[in-house]
Amino acid sequence: MPHTTNQPNHALESNDSPSKSPDSSGDSFGNRVRSAVIWRSGSQIVAQIVQWAATFLVIRILDPGDYGLFAMTGVVLVFLNMLNGYGLASGLIQREHVTSHEIRQIFGMLILLNGGLAIAQFTLAPLAAAYYRQDIVTHLLRVQALLYLTTPFIALPFALLSRAMDFRHQARANICASIASASAALTGALLGWGVWTLVFAPLVMFAVRGAMMTWAAKSLVWPSFDFRGAWGIARYGGVVAAGQFFWFIQTQTDVFIAGRAFSPHLLGIYTTSLFLTQIFVTKFVPPLNEVAFSAYARIQHDEAAVASAFTRAVRVIMIAAMPFYIGLAATAEPLVLTVLGEKWIEVAPLVRLLAFAMPFMTLQVLFGPACDARGRPGIAVRNGAVGSVVLTIAFLIGVQWGAIGLAWSWVAAYPVYLAISTWRSLPVIGARLPQLADAIAPAALAAIAMGLVVHVVDQTLPDMSAHLRLLTLIVVGAAVYSMWLILFARGTLREIIAMVRKQPLPA
Repeated sequence: MPHTTNQPNHALESNDSPSKSPDSSGDSFGNRVRSAVIWRSGSQIVAQIVQWAATFLVIRILDPGDYGLFAMTGVVLVFLNMLNGYGLASGLIQREHVTSHEIRQIFGMLILLNGGLAIAQFTLAPLAAAYYRQDIVTHLLRVQALLYLTTPFIALPFALLSRAMDFRHQARANICASIASASAALTGALLGWGVWTLVFAPLVMFAVRGAMMTWAAKSLVWPSFDFRGAWGIARYGGVVAAGQFFWFIQTQTDVFIAGRAFSPHLLGIYTTSLFLTQIFVTKFVPPLNEVAFSAYARIQHDEAAVASAFTRAVRVIMIAAMPFYIGLAATAEPLVLTVLGEKWIEVAPLVRLLAFAMPFMTLQVLFGPACDARGRPGIAVRNGAVGSVVLTIAFLIGVQWGAIGLAWSWVAAYPVYLAISTWRSLPVIGARLPQLADAIAPAALAAIAMGLVVHVVDQTLPDMSAHLRLLTLIVVGAAVYSMWLILFARGTLREIIAMVRKQPLPA
């Protein structure tokens, strides 16, 4: 995420003088955003490499049933996490001026909210276990309730560091937390802890991240439980939480429905397929959205600047996203055999289908930060409401055909959801549909050409090991995609190169 100052926290001061937002003019602001993208996305890549190396090793050791049980607890965790106060902390980023008293108030709110959530999850755990007909879910959820105790020490410093566009310290915390979590996961898997491995590793990650973020932001302040005058931030946080509620329905309703209809084994197959296909949109896009939200917030009153920044973000992100998704679809079988192993082969056909829905999902999640920063968080809420209805109906229909039916539900529903969100969001952002299409087209056309060539090559390859087959297809795909961009999308490539080299970006 963004960084530009030697002071990790400009929002915390010894008195109640307002903290002003960073300067948003000229090349200085562009350099801040560029630095933010490099630090946040770069640290995310490093952190994810560490986590993936451990994750794929752990997947090979554990059974699909372990992941199915863990997915059942995930529904409860994600639901309660909508109320954990991250929206309140985000309000600090969006506001132009913040006082130290307001920071203490937010800290107090975070402590109360998350303490209550921990108690609620501990109490309600048996009900979830009864719904899924799995007694162990009670014990898993009660231990996972400890996660809420770390949230105030992550959410507040995250907001303060983001407000100062200081993402270097966040990067360090994320990398260290990922290393600690990966080590914990490997240890648990090798010691035969089974599903408890998946519970223990996040606890380690959140504890390390909370400690390092709090230290970096110097945000260990005395909380205030006098919330008078905090209505503005609380209202903004409530709207964001409403948006998160609909996001929960979109991303967890399928697991909630399937958790009762499927065995833990089949649910593990389905959720692991989602994990593979959503790696980009859930691991790489959110950090970039965090940078984008901070950047949009600094220029929120300049509609043309927000529109330009949004279309540029879409263009750059889709350049990376489209080959990833189309490549997944084209190489699903050798990829699963190579990365996960033979016992996970049932994942391959689901990955092939789900990959086609993910470009729509990726574009969808880019609208929210721009609308929120423009002071219109209600747009994301209404979009989320539409998506919740569309996807839930699709999941209820698709589950009748098992895991493959749920995969088809994603493919059928997400284009409809995206079309409605695009119609509602673009006027707020200030961008036009032709601009958005122009931003997407270079990556989409190059990826489609790549996918077709890879498919043809795959059909003509002789019998060979999955590892060699996958490597061959990756090399062919990378060559085709790169060549297409060089021939037909040189402007987009020049823009990305300029950003990396810290050169002036095209207007």
